[in-house]
Amino acid sequence: MTSKIRIIILFVFISFTFLTSAQNPIIQTKYTADPAPLVYNDTVFLYTSHDEDNAGPGMGKFLMKDWLLYTSVDMVNWTDHGVVASLKDFTWGNQDNGAWAPQCVARDGKFYLYCPVQGSGIGVLVSNSPYGPFKDPLGRRLIEDDHIWNDIDPTVIIDDDGQAYLYWGNPSLWYVKLNKDMISFSGEVMKVPGVGKEQDQKDPDAYHYQEGPWAYKHNDHYYIAYASTCCPEGIGYAMADKPTGPWDYKGYIMKPNEKSSGNHPGIIDYKGKTYVFGFNFRLNFMITENHHERRSVCVEELNFNPDGTIIELPWWSETGVKPIGQLNPFKRTEAETIAWSQGLKTAKSSNGIYVTAIDNGDYIKVQAVDFGKNVKNFEVTIASLSTDAAIEVHLDSPTGRLLGTLKIKNTGGNDKWASQSCPIKKEAGVHDIYLVFKGTGKDLFSFDWWKFNK
Repeated sequence: MTSKIRIIILFVFISFTFLTSAQNPIIQTKYTADPAPLVYNDTVFLYTSHDEDNAGPGMGKFLMKDWLLYTSVDMVNWTDHGVVASLKDFTWGNQDNGAWAPQCVARDGKFYLYCPVQGSGIGVLVSNSPYGPFKDPLGRRLIEDDHIWNDIDPTVIIDDDGQAYLYWGNPSLWYVKLNKDMISFSGEVMKVPGVGKEQDQKDPDAYHYQEGPWAYKHNDHYYIAYASTCCPEGIGYAMADKPTGPWDYKGYIMKPNEKSSGNHPGIIDYKGKTYVFGFNFRLNFMITENHHERRSVCVEELNFNPDGTIIELPWWSETGVKPIGQLNPFKRTEAETIAWSQGLKTAKSSNGIYVTAIDNGDYIKVQAVDFGKNVKNFEVTIASLSTDAAIEVHLDSPTGRLLGTLKIKNTGGNDKWASQSCPIKKEAGVHDIYLVFKGTGKDLFSFDWWKFNK
């Protein structure tokens, strides 16, 4: 075997391994950024900003019109719930661009979504459900100060005594005490001293505050994580004994990386572990060498030293985090519940969110599926005009053991939904499943949900 052939085989193996083992970024059907996780009723609600597919090439050319929502109960399979709010919900703000980093917090049965409308200020939306719909109770921006262009990246923490604090800002860090109604505040807007341009600049590689603060409490320690320096931006953090500081700047959670011009942390405790979210540009660079502001949310497990300081992480891994628990395949699973996918998009109809843009060779990976015993068939709901399309069910890789093949029947239209099924070979244990799509032509069918039957 020649060295050239060995190199080609190695390249194919590495590419295949990446595609089948990749877990970061955690969303592949859309470009997502500025992750804001919320733990509620044993579920992680992940609110994100949304970079449009047609964001132009070049640094700073953001095109952002709405905010998205994803949920997970195992940290690896994420269900797409589509647009949860948009610029149109703020009649007082920019309408064509500027839906920057949000955060949602829960209090007394209501959910408060704090949103920066870049160039117009920070607003707040309220809902009775974490899924929305969200409404603007004020009809104006929440923060009425002279820093409109710098009033971005809001983050909120509710302390143990019930007092809520709102932080925000680039290049300085500001905070104010929120009232219990969460849509007004009392007292003076305070500037945190010693950050941003005022921070010690003797070390050009230091972890200076830039933007994107995230307020978080773990044990008895208060943290502000943030996008540091610029550019590229890493994730730095500061610690304090109370939410008003003073803040002691500790170091990096993650050092800057030339592959990513920006960053934005979100941190949660969930099922006994701590996770930090952020983003990279991996999906963009899988398509083009040119930089577009088209980002992709990632997640890693976070650990602490005995004194509460954070153990520094390397740059976002490709493998991401391990699943917590298993998915029950005998209950209806939305097609848009995805650990990894190739070539797909999601859209919304009167039927809800569904998977679309399905072409030959595309697939969905769902991780840690517990088959139990006595699997008999595989059932889906789809809509299709195709006369040559199929779903192959594989275990543990796109070419792993084939459990069955569902030949898709024409339903009479891409909006005509019908249930179809096929026999499945018996299987037991916990596996990753790959739903691999086959057929001729483009946009083979639309895919709503699936389940296995005993």
